[in-house]
Amino acid sequence: MEFNENQVKHLEFIQSNIARMNQCSFQMKGWMLTIVSALLALYAGSISPETGSGINMFIYIAIVPALIFWFLDSYYLQQERKFRGIYNDLINPEKCGQIKPFEMPLNKYDGCKYCLAHIMWSKTEALLYVPVIVLLVVAGFLL
Repeated sequence: MEFNENQVKHLEFIQSNIARMNQCSFQMKGWMLTIVSALLALYAGSISPETGSGINMFIYIAIVPALIFWFLDSYYLQQERKFRGIYNDLINPEKCGQIKPFEMPLNKYDGCKYCLAHIMWSKTEALLYVPVIVLLVVAGFLL
C-alpha cells in the first residue's frame, strides 16, 4: 500500500505519541522504585540501636506511591495501546478509510485489550508492582 505525504505525517505523529507514552511508563517504574527505596531508607534510619526496631509507618507509607505509580504506569500503557490501535488501523487497507487525516480517535478503542484493569494485571505490570506491594505489607507486619 502506497501512503501519501499526509498519511506518512499522521503515522509519524502517532509514532511520536507511542514513544512518549512508552517513556512515561518507563519513568513511572523508575520513580516508584526511587520513592519506595527512599522510604525504606528512612525506615532503616529510624531503627533505634537500643530497641532494634524502627518506625513502621515508613513501610506502610511506601505502599501508597507504589499503588499510585502502578495506576499511572498502567494508564500510560493504556494510552500507548490505543495509539498502537490507531496506527494498526491506519496501515490496514480495509480500515484506513475509517480514520480521518490527522484524527486520533482514542475513544474508539475501548475493548478488553484497552481496559485499565486488564492492563494493570498484565504480566509486565503485575510482575513488578504486586511483589513490591506484597513485600512491603509483609515487611510492615514482620518488622
